[in-house]
Amino acid sequence: MLQNYFKIAWRNLQRNKGYTFINIAGLALSIASALLIFILISYHLSFDTFHKNKDRIYRVVTEIHNENVDYTPGVPPPFSKALRTDYANAEKVARVVTYSNTLISLTSEKEVKKFQEETGVACAEPEFFEIFNFPLVRGDIKTALAEPNTAVLTQKLAKKYFGAEDPMGKTILLNNKTTFKITGVLKALPENTDRRQEIYLSNGSAKDIDVKLTTEDWGGIHNTTNCFVLLKPGVKSETAEDFLKAWVGKYRELKNGKQGYVFKMQPLSDIHFNARYNGYVDKKYLWALVFIGIFLIITACVNFINLATAQALNRSKEVGVRKVLGSSRGQLFWQFITETSFITFFAVLLALGLSVLGLPYLNELFKTTLALHIFNNEALFLFILPLFIIVVFLSGSYPGLILSGFQPVTVLKGKLSQSKIGGFSLRKILVVTQFAISQVLIIGTIVIAGQMNFVKKTDLGFNKDAIIMLPVPVTDSVGRIKMQTLRDRLDAIPGVEKASLCMEAPAADADMTSNVFYNNSPKDELWEVNKKEADDQYLAAFGLKLLAGRNLYPSDTVREYLVNETFVKKVNLPSPQDIINKTIMINAKKALVVGVVKDFYNSSFHDEIAPLAIASNYRNYNHCAVKFHFTGQDKLLLAAVEKAWNQTYPEYVYDAQFLDERIAKFYELDNVMLKLIEVFACIAIFIGCLGLYGLVSFMAVRKTKEIGVRKVLGADVKDILWLFGKEFARLLLIAFLIAAPVAWWAMHKYLLDFKYRINIGVEIFLTAIIVTFIIAAVTVSYISLKASFANPVKSLRTE
Repeated sequence: MLQNYFKIAWRNLQRNKGYTFINIAGLALSIASALLIFILISYHLSFDTFHKNKDRIYRVVTEIHNENVDYTPGVPPPFSKALRTDYANAEKVARVVTYSNTLISLTSEKEVKKFQEETGVACAEPEFFEIFNFPLVRGDIKTALAEPNTAVLTQKLAKKYFGAEDPMGKTILLNNKTTFKITGVLKALPENTDRRQEIYLSNGSAKDIDVKLTTEDWGGIHNTTNCFVLLKPGVKSETAEDFLKAWVGKYRELKNGKQGYVFKMQPLSDIHFNARYNGYVDKKYLWALVFIGIFLIITACVNFINLATAQALNRSKEVGVRKVLGSSRGQLFWQFITETSFITFFAVLLALGLSVLGLPYLNELFKTTLALHIFNNEALFLFILPLFIIVVFLSGSYPGLILSGFQPVTVLKGKLSQSKIGGFSLRKILVVTQFAISQVLIIGTIVIAGQMNFVKKTDLGFNKDAIIMLPVPVTDSVGRIKMQTLRDRLDAIPGVEKASLCMEAPAADADMTSNVFYNNSPKDELWEVNKKEADDQYLAAFGLKLLAGRNLYPSDTVREYLVNETFVKKVNLPSPQDIINKTIMINAKKALVVGVVKDFYNSSFHDEIAPLAIASNYRNYNHCAVKFHFTGQDKLLLAAVEKAWNQTYPEYVYDAQFLDERIAKFYELDNVMLKLIEVFACIAIFIGCLGLYGLVSFMAVRKTKEIGVRKVLGADVKDILWLFGKEFARLLLIAFLIAAPVAWWAMHKYLLDFKYRINIGVEIFLTAIIVTFIIAAVTVSYISLKASFANPVKSLRTE
């Protein structure tokens, strides 16, 4: 019996090649999309799940309660030490501080080798490796970082630095300042971990690395100073948070009658996804991909049902004969399910091939190294098998039930019509469903693209074009002279308009915030100020506009301040001029306000413009911003800048970045999502067009004689085209009425992540419906025109 099912199914598929192709193509595209989405989501959900005690590992994060609530993954420097002493329910506590873009030098060779490590280094307390499972392949994890000036590094870096030589006992130089001896080699880091640092330094060297690490000040918090806790078995995170609420008052005084810091326990499983605390990807984006995958599968299944019911009349006599010869309804049902299984099986094979072809592009988009292991990936198999079964029964059940339910007497007398099998009314619903999904994706694409275009074209309040950010690696008293030397050398280069020493660009993701005292007030304000430290050339280099007062005078230390419009509004002054010569104090540095700059976007459009103050302080200058006047000799100009930098800092590695590229990274994930939704929208539209083409082809065959009669009675081409188009036009409008509110709700939620955003106007929905109509018209035009130009004599010859 089963063999007979397969044989008949194969013959039917060969007989109806167009029907088979459309269904296989549609299902293959949707399944391939679902596979790629599954691989991507599985990858992100696997982050840091390999740690032995993952369910008991937490990171302590901080809510800073001022006028608003700010969130940071950091804690004060002495936090871990105090918590380890005071909290009995913590089995292990460890602080880890990360530094990005660090210079590692090897001085044992005749020629000094320099490596700029983008992921940087981490200074970790000993218990860090007892909390996390990062095993050593060389050395003892319990003693490797026990002594000051010791370090462990990964196998990858050991090979990079020392080749085939034994790295144990060798030394590395950090930022040309501190020497560390290699006492251990870590196993290569898994791809699915957020801990990307490949060098860990002993906490005993904290003072040599950064004097701030040894301070007992509970007022300052930096994002990179993290505290991890391994709670004892059975202890809940809520219990730990209750302890922290009462405990923090022991070390930090109340601010304006309130505890300014609120410490929370963040589960390890939340770190990768929580955008508040610099997580890589918000889970809502993953859920969006899940729904897109489901929508694409539904779209392809709708195609299948549409075409199967449209072809029902063609197969009705076959069913009638089979029933007369003794076939039961159950046997006929499983015959059609077998045909569906054949189509789905070939679609899955094609989908796997398409996934293999598409995976490199997905890796390039997300900067990952994902692989599709078809034969040794249990999770992938457990996904494909249920997906196969769901698609088979979702696509084949209804057509199978309809076809197997035909009455043989009615069929063989030729009295069966499409209305008796729920034909076109059902297909109306399915077409509406299909194009509603497509229009939701089209509207989503238009909105996200519009927001990204808004981000690119909106005036940021400063100049970001033709500006390069050069690192300034030395900020001590000797470094001050080198900074000035670098700026003088750059100013002498033809084509360089301005060079400014500064901590960061006007818009940056690594700014410094602090409390502020205004006009000799004994209490600090309820809000924090964003402090930018820069020289007197900062305004000119970035094109910042003064609204009142004057620019900073040349200085190496804090002697005066510039503030922005938002700062003036925060202190309730009516105009910028009113704050001139008022005093403010930030980090115990009191000085007069000498100027007010026009507001500029100091972060991404996800955040509001903050109150900020600009002052000079060479000890915090990390960059030299160089404003160019580009000519036809751009390469020579950039080479001259690099030469000037290398002459000033020959012992460091040149690592410059264009400012516009740094700002573009603020929206990296948004642009990735835009590209994905564009691709999936195109796939949904293509699948829908395949089905529409199949339906119109079927209609053209069924209406051959009707079209002939109409033409004989005087109908012209446009009348025949309208015969095909009017029904689908109504269906597309209904689909739009369903899709529009759904898409508006989804995109409204998306745009809420931006403090500065576009409005979802009527033009967006008009564009979506026009695009849909054009695509549908192009799809049906070929068959419609072919039918309208057909010779009516041929179609009526049999009458």
